[in-house]
Amino acid sequence: MDQRLAINEDRTESASPSRAPSFDQTLDALSGKMTDGLSPTALALAYIDWALHLMKSADKRSELLQDASTTYWRFLDYCLQASVDPDCDTCIEPDRQDKRFSDDQWRAQPYRTYAQAFLMTQDWWRRTTTGVPGLMKHHEDVVSFAVRQTLDVFSPANFPLTNPRIIQKTINEGGQNLLRGLIHWRDDMQRAIDGAPPAGAENFVVGRDVATTPGKVVFRNELIELIQYDAQTERTYPEPILITPAWIMKYYILDLSPENSLVRYLVKNGFTVFMISWKNPTAADRDLSLEDYRRLGVEAARKEVASITGKKKIHLVGYCLGGTLAAIEAAAMARDGDDSLQSLTMLAAQTDFAEAGELTLFIDESQVTFLENVMAEKGYLDSRQMAGAFQLLRSSDLIWSAMVKNYWLGDRPPMFDLMAWNADATRMPYKMHSEYLRKLFLNNDFVQDRYCVGDRPVSLRDVRASIFAVGTETDHVAPWRSVYKIQAGASADVTFVLSSGGHNAGVVNPPGAKKRRHQIATHDDLAAYVDPDAWKDEAIHHEGSWWPCWLDWLTKRSSAMEPPAPTSSSLANAPGRYVLER
Repeated sequence: MDQRLAINEDRTESASPSRAPSFDQTLDALSGKMTDGLSPTALALAYIDWALHLMKSADKRSELLQDASTTYWRFLDYCLQASVDPDCDTCIEPDRQDKRFSDDQWRAQPYRTYAQAFLMTQDWWRRTTTGVPGLMKHHEDVVSFAVRQTLDVFSPANFPLTNPRIIQKTINEGGQNLLRGLIHWRDDMQRAIDGAPPAGAENFVVGRDVATTPGKVVFRNELIELIQYDAQTERTYPEPILITPAWIMKYYILDLSPENSLVRYLVKNGFTVFMISWKNPTAADRDLSLEDYRRLGVEAARKEVASITGKKKIHLVGYCLGGTLAAIEAAAMARDGDDSLQSLTMLAAQTDFAEAGELTLFIDESQVTFLENVMAEKGYLDSRQMAGAFQLLRSSDLIWSAMVKNYWLGDRPPMFDLMAWNADATRMPYKMHSEYLRKLFLNNDFVQDRYCVGDRPVSLRDVRASIFAVGTETDHVAPWRSVYKIQAGASADVTFVLSSGGHNAGVVNPPGAKKRRHQIATHDDLAAYVDPDAWKDEAIHHEGSWWPCWLDWLTKRSSAMEPPAPTSSSLANAPGRYVLER
């Protein structure tokens, strides 16, 4: 049977119950528009659990009352000292990553007192929402997160009368900063209404300013385009590299500007590189499954690469969700006796979701069911809902600090390639996203050997090919300790890198970039397990990018160089058609 016909038949069978939304789905869809996809029930359950256990624990309430009294008298004592000595010692310091009060102007009074009052209040609420006996850990995390988000709204850094930077700039410019901020706010609101990208993104045109490495689209199906990049050396390593990026965003995160393109770096150093470019799904693709993404995506691309190059071995690379899918494909290959995997590289990608970081705040049975009902109406998860969840994880930087800069200070931060790419989001099909959340996040099926490819489960332990895994220090999407877990899951030598930066900047990390550093160490599969903190204490520190380390690692696992592999018949020039879809 034709592959496309089989897929369509599968979709029809699985989609029929969801074509007529139930009353529950309609109600949740309406609610989701007001909450941006967050479940009110999930939040209410967390608060009820916290409140009931707090009411039951007399010891905790007594402790909190004592803390409140101590905090009050400490603050009062500070105010008295500050009235005599404005530079007296403070009661509390902000967290290392909290930059809201780092400007020297916050050292002046009364602004320093405003900051102290806020930080002490925030600290008391942190103790109030944590350590409640009997409270479910997930509910504790949700309540603590929600309270922190609420408090952040009232930070003195957010308001013109309590932020010394805003006051000083308004005086210096005679209010022109506020006028510029009003213009910025109006422009942003109009762009949000029109669904347009943020200001300045129009200066980064795909194929002109970003995604410019020369190449050809050599294969296309209903889900992917496969790009083969032109060789830029006279001789190349025989084993091609196939990169599987995340489908939550456009592929060109790994081919940004010429100076920070990972693809360009690889081809300039003698590798034949192929890249998957995912289609931006619409309502018609609502029933594409996670298995469809594996079969039509990484498996189809892998077979096409082998056909084009005539090579049996391949270096498989995956980034973020694409890395998870690449690991599943590697496990399926190992299960089925396919030995064509030369190596596996995982870039900020998780295989064990037991400790998947703050993103799990938005993932429990109540939240996933609510999100499924929200997606049922459109057939996909809108990119703005995903962006909203990621912004909440770093609301202090991505929401409130940005608001102060743009609207109160009147400073429009210049757009750059990574920001423009970040605004070029894609949608997630209803069925695939539901399966991804349930099978991987909620049930952790892959690491528990319950995830099925075809009708049989696959196991990461079957993977014997060498693995190179990269985690990033400040990753809120794939925390590095979670990425590190692949060392315990795979039956292979694992070279692990901990890179400075976050989920994107820690990966887009070209040689020569300022203030970059990394740690690296290889773990022998036969050696005793080393926990992540012990690894961090022992791993070698390097200044600069991790890219050269990876290049050396790939080179050692490649055969002698030979003339470049031929290019298949071209369907279009890179970057292709799918990446341009909105």
